[in-house]
Amino acid sequence: MPPAPPLPPVTVVLDRHDDTLHTHTALAAHHPPSGRITLHPGPGTTSETGLAHDLLAALGKPPLLPGRFPGGRQPAWEAATAWMTALPVTRLTVLRAHRLTARRTRRLLQLHALTGIHLTLVCHRPHLPAALHQALRTADYSVTADIETARRHYYGTPIAEPPPADEPAAPASRWLTLSALERLVSYDSPRPCAHPCTPPPIAWRHRPPPVPLTAPTAQRVAHRLHAATAHPRLAAAVAAALFTGASLQQLATARPRDYDDVAATLALHDRARYTDGCAAYLVPPWAGIYLRAAACLTRLLSGEDQELLAAPGDRAHLLRVAETARLRPPQPPTARRKGPAGRVEWDWCERQEAERYEVIPARRARPSQR
Repeated sequence: MPPAPPLPPVTVVLDRHDDTLHTHTALAAHHPPSGRITLHPGPGTTSETGLAHDLLAALGKPPLLPGRFPGGRQPAWEAATAWMTALPVTRLTVLRAHRLTARRTRRLLQLHALTGIHLTLVCHRPHLPAALHQALRTADYSVTADIETARRHYYGTPIAEPPPADEPAAPASRWLTLSALERLVSYDSPRPCAHPCTPPPIAWRHRPPPVPLTAPTAQRVAHRLHAATAHPRLAAAVAAALFTGASLQQLATARPRDYDDVAATLALHDRARYTDGCAAYLVPPWAGIYLRAAACLTRLLSGEDQELLAAPGDRAHLLRVAETARLRPPQPPTARRKGPAGRVEWDWCERQEAERYEVIPARRARPSQR
């Protein structure tokens, strides 16, 4: 492994007279596709979790994470760290830093150390307040009060004005019907391998490969998933289902070691060969961000032996994320629907297969001859 690049020092900007020019300049620099995030913490909140929710919102994500978590604590900081690691974010500017408690500032410094981002704290006071000064005692930081120097930190060098956004601000209302999701709720029962396993590339002997997404469809899927959830594992599970065609049961066999970021492969396991056995799948470029974020979250929370993607118990949350992103499998014709109009029927493919097994062709049902 090459040595990690040196950590950039933290920059503290002193906005001595609380000039709106500093605030407007920092807010104008906010452009996530260019790697720049400006965080304006919500007024009246002092909790660390609240700051993490503000950061997730600045990243363009819903601030709340669905699902159950140990101790009832949402891993909001871990999720924010995972997304900051996976997304091309290189700069974080935090306004109203003089209002941060020492604990909130330390959280930002931990984020800075884990991700290597350029962290700029804007203090709208002529001097550092005591809490901020205390939190920065062990950090490498510099102080400036010059607006042009501050602008270079907000934008980076050279300063680049944000280009027009080329992605939708929110998920579109029109459904994307994708055949790769047909088996997502299948009740096959593969289990993770108990010992290290290096599966061969998938051979697709027992089922056809999912149809690759076209570039425009992949872009729409990525934008919708990005805005649908802040939970890296759920987003990564939906993305993985689209390029593997696997069920949630099989997706849950993946561990962090099964994702190779360099080779862009994801290994899924199936010792009993319910489908194609243990196999490695190529990860398309659009899905890599979600796998990287999921791997980072899992390592921050629980290490190498926990699920990389959604677990079987996350089924309801996973389907809700897919529906929020307006992604669904092919639906039955109106006459064959079992649920109310407008509800996604995830088991239509499974029902069709079950019906085919139950029907005995008349030509085989011959009376016995004596």
